[in-house]
Amino acid sequence: MHIPYYVDLLGVFAFALSGALAARGKKMYVDIFGVSLTGFITAIGGGTLRDIILDIHPLAWIRDGNYLIVIGAAVITSVFFSRSISKIPTTIFLVDTVGISLYTILGVQKSLAVGVNPIAAVILGMVSAVFGGVIRDTLINEIPIIFRKEIYASACLAGAFLYVLLNYFGVGPNLSFFSSIALIVLIRLVAVKYKIALPKITD
Repeated sequence: MHIPYYVDLLGVFAFALSGALAARGKKMYVDIFGVSLTGFITAIGGGTLRDIILDIHPLAWIRDGNYLIVIGAAVITSVFFSRSISKIPTTIFLVDTVGISLYTILGVQKSLAVGVNPIAAVILGMVSAVFGGVIRDTLINEIPIIFRKEIYASACLAGAFLYVLLNYFGVGPNLSFFSSIALIVLIRLVAVKYKIALPKITD
């Protein structure tokens, strides 16, 4: 089963919005170009890298203009509704969590669909989810989340592994999809709430 088209667009919107909101929070990116560029790169970065690795052409955002429209809508939302959005605590965290959960499982599905082995599919699902955020944080002069103590990429790996496992045992595609997304969201929420982190490597 192919995940509905609008779910993919939802992931693009979530990532573009998180990128634009992050840029809005930096004085160096108060102009519309900086906000738009950050939102665009965040939205397409991970998926573009995945598709290049998988040799899938043309890239989705090049083939289908709706991706660019959705990114534009996310940027406009961040510009005109930033005050309303900023009143919601941890907005960027929540939007980013939705984005990585969707992108992870979509990345795994797309990888499996072209015949990639399950382990590589898990890794590519994680790459799909985190690479856009790495570029976003680099552009706004922040240390990327995957290099901090937060459980981030490992949450994506856990959700991707669960999807592959459920798929192997023949669990229904809808249940596999939403269960895997729920696991990623749950791990992120619990890890941040209780400040759970992976062991730190010291000298």
